[in-house]
Amino acid sequence: MTYRNVVAAVVRALAAETINSAGGCDFEPKVQCAKQKGEIVGKEAAFLVDCMVHARLRAQLAPDHWNALVAQYSTHAERKHAAIILIAKAIRSPAPERFRHAAVVTWAMPKLPGQESKRSTSVLPAGWYSMDNWLDDPVPERTQYRWKSAICKDLRRRVDEALSEAQGILDGEGLIAQNAA
Repeated sequence: MTYRNVVAAVVRALAAETINSAGGCDFEPKVQCAKQKGEIVGKEAAFLVDCMVHARLRAQLAPDHWNALVAQYSTHAERKHAAIILIAKAIRSPAPERFRHAAVVTWAMPKLPGQESKRSTSVLPAGWYSMDNWLDDPVPERTQYRWKSAICKDLRRRVDEALSEAQGILDGEGLIAQNAA
């Protein structure tokens, strides 16, 4: 199995973690069941590859890179939240801690147009997206936007670096489709 691109591979690998009720890439029961039928093919084979990619990325990426990918792309609520907390602590900004945390949370769970918490995915209450709620003391709006912009730029940089590292790992395994020009 090959993936179209590194983002598709990361998304599928992180989603594999939430496919079973145990909350992990527990593919052994599926593999054993598939072995009884013969060769592992189809969905079971794809799931197995997704789980192996998850394990490989988790083991080989630096913790900061792994956390950036989990915060951006994971659907596992607990792991996403834990990654958000770690990233918020690592962000360097003159903004107060509460502002940094809220900026990372809203970056990881962006407000979707036309959605008012009606999706099955994580959508925050509307108050989370107002920067005025991120501070205890009044701060000029321009300063808030400058802080948020710098934080988001740092977060995008972290994800880009993580995807670049993941690309190298997956290319080494021959898991990314090579497009002929």
